[in-house]
Amino acid sequence: MSLEMLQNIWIGLIAVLWIGYFVLEGFDFGVGVLLPIVAKDEAERRTVLTTLGPIWDGNEVWLLVAGGATFAAFPEWYATLFSGFYLALLLILVALIVRGVAFEFRSKRGDRTWRKRWDIAITVASFVPALLWGVAFANIVRGVPLQLDANNNSQFVGNFFDLLNPYALIGGLTTLALFVTHGAVFLALKTDGDIRVRANKVAGQTGLAAAVLAVVFGVWTQLAYSNNPISWLPLALAVVAWVATLGMNRLGREGWAFVTSAVTLAMVVLFLFTCLYPNVMPSTLDPAATLTIHNASSTEYTLRLMTWVAVVFTPVVLVYQAWTYWVFRKRLSPGQIPNPHEGALDLPHEITV
Repeated sequence: MSLEMLQNIWIGLIAVLWIGYFVLEGFDFGVGVLLPIVAKDEAERRTVLTTLGPIWDGNEVWLLVAGGATFAAFPEWYATLFSGFYLALLLILVALIVRGVAFEFRSKRGDRTWRKRWDIAITVASFVPALLWGVAFANIVRGVPLQLDANNNSQFVGNFFDLLNPYALIGGLTTLALFVTHGAVFLALKTDGDIRVRANKVAGQTGLAAAVLAVVFGVWTQLAYSNNPISWLPLALAVVAWVATLGMNRLGREGWAFVTSAVTLAMVVLFLFTCLYPNVMPSTLDPAATLTIHNASSTEYTLRLMTWVAVVFTPVVLVYQAWTYWVFRKRLSPGQIPNPHEGALDLPHEITV
């Protein structure tokens, strides 16, 4: 394979990794944001969190692999991205750490105040990355202030507040609304009783808001920043899939609603990467400083070696994660979830707390 073909393969694989992250961690964030809305007492809160218990940390692996693949395949993109977006990415990292700690610590004591504080931490730490990932990707598509240094390397010369432009904020609100709706659909699929009813209602409400934001953001992106007319296709597919999501949710067909909402998020990520291609980070100051898959990539040998590693291990990871979701596929209700501080209940074998 030629170097150019390997570069195209790896930008495609990185897009696939971000699709996996947005689809799986997207509903994860949405459930966290919705915790105080759909759960009205401790039993319901434990039920909501148990839907994520076996899978939330596995979902984050997609982010780690996406970051690692970017570092190995496109090191200059990685270096420029992580230096220019340092504060935004640090806020996301802190939120992910707090969120993970909150999941583990909230059940360590039966004190109501203790649990309430960790529940707030889960909600805030889910809200922050759901918003900031949209802001980050919108800025990547829009372009950031890059200039060439003395060694002809692209350097970010802006600051954190340059990232908080109107277009990027619309992008952040769009991912937030999509993730919250995706999470509500997931809860409606995974729970029974009052939680299911509330989640179904919330999905219908937030889904309409997400539709408006996504249309504004998508058309703005296509008209102002897209490099490829073909990016209209994933945008159109995202719209169709989201309409189907709202329809399936209204009919109470949660399984199909979850599938179509996952397709929507996949198409959104594909849309953003298609708009960018062949760029990976445009410069708003100097076109010569724009990073592309060609001037930001590793050597041919590195990309070829990475490709063989990906061919061997990617199917293993996909099969294992699919098996995990299959094992924990049952619906949950508050009566099935034990409170460790009030004695255990007799649970079905499929449920683990």
